[in-house]
Amino acid sequence: MLVSWNLLKEFITLSASPEEAAERLTMAGAEVERIEHTARALEGVVAARILSLSPHPERETLLVAKLDTGRGEAVCVTNADNMKAGDRVLYAPPGSTLPDGTRLAVRDFHGFASAGMMLSALELGLPEVGTADGILILPADAPVGTEARTLYGISDTVLDLSITPNRGDLLSILGVARELRGLFPDSELHAPRWPEAPGSAADWPETFGTISLPDPGCLCYHLGLATDVAMGPSPLAVRVALAHMGMRPLSNVVDATNYVMLMLGQPLHAFDLNTLPAREITVRAAKDGERMTTLDGRERILSDRDMLITSGGEPIALAGVMGGDRTEIRDGTRTVVLESAAFSPLRVGHTARRLGIASEAAFRFARTVDPTLSARALALALELIRDWSGAGVGYGVLSASNALPVPEPVTLTRRKLGTYLAWDDMDASEKILEGFGIRREGGTGDARTFLPPTWRPDIAIEEDLIEEIGRFRGYDDAPSRLPGEQPRGGDQGLPTRLAAFVRQALVARGYVEAVTYSFLPEDFPRRLLLPEDDPRSAPLTLANPISQEQIAMRTTMVPGLLGGLKASAASGWRGAVRLFEQGRIFLRTGSGHVEHDVVAGLVFDGTDPRTPWKGQGEDFYSVKGDVAALLEGRGLVPQFVAGHQPFGHAGQTAEVRALAPDGSPRTVGWLARLKPVLEQDLGLGGGAVFLFELRLAALEERFRPELRPASAFPASLRDVSMLVPSDRTQDEVASDIRTAAHDAAGWDILRELRLFDVYEGKGIPEGFRSLAFSLTYRAPDRTLNDEEVERVHGAVRDTLVQKGYNMR
Repeated sequence: MLVSWNLLKEFITLSASPEEAAERLTMAGAEVERIEHTARALEGVVAARILSLSPHPERETLLVAKLDTGRGEAVCVTNADNMKAGDRVLYAPPGSTLPDGTRLAVRDFHGFASAGMMLSALELGLPEVGTADGILILPADAPVGTEARTLYGISDTVLDLSITPNRGDLLSILGVARELRGLFPDSELHAPRWPEAPGSAADWPETFGTISLPDPGCLCYHLGLATDVAMGPSPLAVRVALAHMGMRPLSNVVDATNYVMLMLGQPLHAFDLNTLPAREITVRAAKDGERMTTLDGRERILSDRDMLITSGGEPIALAGVMGGDRTEIRDGTRTVVLESAAFSPLRVGHTARRLGIASEAAFRFARTVDPTLSARALALALELIRDWSGAGVGYGVLSASNALPVPEPVTLTRRKLGTYLAWDDMDASEKILEGFGIRREGGTGDARTFLPPTWRPDIAIEEDLIEEIGRFRGYDDAPSRLPGEQPRGGDQGLPTRLAAFVRQALVARGYVEAVTYSFLPEDFPRRLLLPEDDPRSAPLTLANPISQEQIAMRTTMVPGLLGGLKASAASGWRGAVRLFEQGRIFLRTGSGHVEHDVVAGLVFDGTDPRTPWKGQGEDFYSVKGDVAALLEGRGLVPQFVAGHQPFGHAGQTAEVRALAPDGSPRTVGWLARLKPVLEQDLGLGGGAVFLFELRLAALEERFRPELRPASAFPASLRDVSMLVPSDRTQDEVASDIRTAAHDAAGWDILRELRLFDVYEGKGIPEGFRSLAFSLTYRAPDRTLNDEEVERVHGAVRDTLVQKGYNMR
């Protein structure tokens, strides 16, 4: 936000210099990034009157001008042809200095001595103010002989403020003046000169229908009328002020809307009445796929979250963002309808970001505009159009409104004030808040209620009031230590300890920690092939997203890791990639949402996996070993069963479970290879990508291993081999063997069970495979005899046959 010091002084009497004000604003949270002194080097340039113009005796493209400088006459040569005798211009005599530091002297033009020069807007450092190739013509009442730096605001100090998103009230001269009034108690704020609301004198000269607001995103809408408009430039001082504040002067009507926006913070938009499709206005939601062409000549494809200003059902403007090209103000416009409205910040911000339109209006509406300002801003803009174009504006204002936000009282307590600021003077705090326009409503000495003004929607809770007091007192005045109890030993806490364990375990296995955004594009569920019934397919969306690529809260860590992999490959990295990230995912529920802390990992062999050592590449089982090691480090027994993920490769996707020492199972997460079609989308040359994601809640409890002496009694070893259906896992078979042994002996006689062979192929029926297990029988208090072992082992075989296994 560029702020003209000249204009600021019209709103506030301030004893501080621009530099002092900038320092105070910065320390209070409204950072002034830069201070520019316009025309600082300008010296000796004066207003002059052209007495005569005659052709150059040698060059027909040149003119010789005789000037009255107020200090005598002067003669200079120019090639401009946009002036005439009697015009007033800015004249730089020999010895004067231009804004860029150029020093003028007498110069020979083909045998004719030119004493200095008449200045164009470009040479004045304000190219937007005048014509591209002509002399800047001053108003007819410009005082001849007066220094240029004292005229029309040419010499100014401009503050460049960086405004935080919650302080939309600072996006105007009036807003900055209010802020300075609060920061400098000895200053005096001048109330804006509000004109009488037009409209009591006359009806509109032609019938205009209703204003309808079926979309609640439009809080209020006012429409004013200006007739017999004479299009032309706005006054020079206005054009200079607009240029200093970063706006390009266009015409008297458009400049009036921009000037009011910069002064008061209320965006306005002007329509040519004769180009409206119908004599009515409706503010509604756009239809999915609806199209319109905006003022910049680009066709926009809209969604149902966008808001439109329509006339006769046809779009004429994107509400709060940009007008349409068919109703724009042109040189031939004679009748203007002027819009002043308040729109939902969320809706305007969404549309502006989605379409990539960074307009001044959208920037303000997205940060909230005082809805009570719109009618008064309209009256002021109409008055300026009348003064600058001779238009008739004494007509009624057409208005419509939905529910307007109402400020809620906020209570400030002495206890919390002292807790945060180590300072609890309630009387001084009341004076500070009143300086910012926050008035006391009631309450007692230790708990006082304040009502925020309509332009400060960011004041909603007690901490907001305390922040205002802290800003005034200065953050450098905060206590040097935190108030409260004496220092004592602290505890990292379980989440921090668990995160450290996970980090240490995965780094030890060759992983590198990544940190990605919690915000993703809204279409990431589609990219991951998530079906509609998957809870991860309906992400929460941000009310005020940073960009279209960061609009949805992540429901899985997968997109962030895949983005990291793609970025690494694009940067030229060709080696193996092993990434992990710890973070939070957000899942929508019927009544709100739930959050889960997870750890996710990604493994990729690299775009150039060549190596002289065979069998060293990554595969499903190597990543499975990493996950198993992580679980075992928490004292859990990992289990991997066939699973399904929409983005996972069929046959290489597992559900990850874990058994605690007491045998209680828990689901931890999943492990999968990415589907080939998604691997191809990454453009990495077709290499396999493996992913896992585990819920950290399942790892919070760490089970310590139980240590006991080695048995003094020998074990008895037996083997068993059988044909098993291919769809039955080895864990299920092992569970059947353990249960059969326990049932046969009546106690845990089977101390160890190990799979040592798997065979499919020749001699094995289709749909089956051969599994072979080694069984270790042992008693804790004696040596088992052969008869006892054979009895139990035989019972195990018989039970397995009864369950349908074909023993070999």
